[in-house]
Amino acid sequence: MNPLLNTLLLTLALGAGATLVMDAWLLLLQRLGIATLNFAFVGRWVGHLLRGRIRHSAIGQSEPIRGELGLGWLMHYATGIAFAALLLGLTGMAWIERPTLWPALALGVCTVAIPLLLVQPAMGAGIASRNTPTPLKNSLKSLATHSVFGLGLYLSASLLVALGV
Repeated sequence: MNPLLNTLLLTLALGAGATLVMDAWLLLLQRLGIATLNFAFVGRWVGHLLRGRIRHSAIGQSEPIRGELGLGWLMHYATGIAFAALLLGLTGMAWIERPTLWPALALGVCTVAIPLLLVQPAMGAGIASRNTPTPLKNSLKSLATHSVFGLGLYLSASLLVALGV
């Protein structure tokens, strides 16, 4: 197989697999009665972003965007794949052949900066959810979720190795 195509397919599988692990975590939280991110709001934010609007005072009160839920899920998976590409860019392709937990977990933890410092403020929640009733709880939930994503990177890579991919 073409090495570039192989790298792209591995990156896609790694990012999608890690995002699936994250989604399983979010589903567990929901079943336990813990509120999680509404991906329609991500799609709404992206939809408005494409129209030139970056910040919202409260994304839930902004005008809905047609297809926002699908767009939100698309962005969720595209971001997971982009983070997988970042991991492979930082560690090299040798990591996916012999994955270790710490680089994946460290990257997952570092990715929490994106929602805390960019997405939440742009959606009106403030830096680290400071404009919400429970900023510490929300920030810790984001940290846990992104840590699970990092674990998902490791588990997905390990599965790809076990499958001989």
